[in-house]
Amino acid sequence: MTIPIKTPLSRDAARKLKAGDSCLISGVIYTARDAAHKRLCELIDSNKPLPLDIKDSIVYFVGPTPAKPEQAIGSAGPTTSYRMDAYSPALIAKGQTGMIGKGKRGPEVIEAMKQHGAVYFGAIGGCGALLSKCIKKAEVIAYDDLGAEAIRRLEVEDFPVIVVIDSEGNNLYEIGRANYLAQNTQAL
Repeated sequence: MTIPIKTPLSRDAARKLKAGDSCLISGVIYTARDAAHKRLCELIDSNKPLPLDIKDSIVYFVGPTPAKPEQAIGSAGPTTSYRMDAYSPALIAKGQTGMIGKGKRGPEVIEAMKQHGAVYFGAIGGCGALLSKCIKKAEVIAYDDLGAEAIRRLEVEDFPVIVVIDSEGNNLYEIGRANYLAQNTQAL
C-alpha cells in the first residue's frame, strides 16, 4: 500500500509513518544541500530568521540540473545524505519533520528524529530525470549564489519515496539486511 502525504507534514503525521512505508508526497518541499544547510545553521546559531518556514517541512537533498524549456526543473536526483548530518539535528529541533535523500544517517540525526518526531525518506538515486517529472514548479528562494545548491521551493505531485528511518529509529537498511541474512541462513 502506498501512503499519500500532503505537506506540511506534522509531527503527528510523521510519527505514524513506519520504516518501509512507500509514500507519494504532494505539496511544497524545499531543496538544500550541505552549503545551504551550513548557512541555515549559522542563522539558527545567530538567532536570526530562516529564509523558509522550517516547521513541518520536508527538505530534499538535491542539486538539480538546469531546466530545459517547458520544464519546471532539470534532473533532480537525491544526493548522499550523510553530508547534512552535522546540520540536520538543529533543523529538526527547529521543526523540520522530513528529509529526502539517499544513504545512511548518523546516530545524532537518528536521535534527533526520535526526540522530535521526524522521518528520513529515501528517493531512488539514478532516477533524477524521472523524479523531476513529479516537480510541477520550482523557484529559488535563498542563496542564489550557490547555483544548483540554492534553496528552492518545489511544488511536487505524487513524489515517490520510501520511509528509510522512522521517528522511532527503525532503520530499513538494518531491517532489510537482517531479513536477508535470516532468509539466507535458513536456506543453507
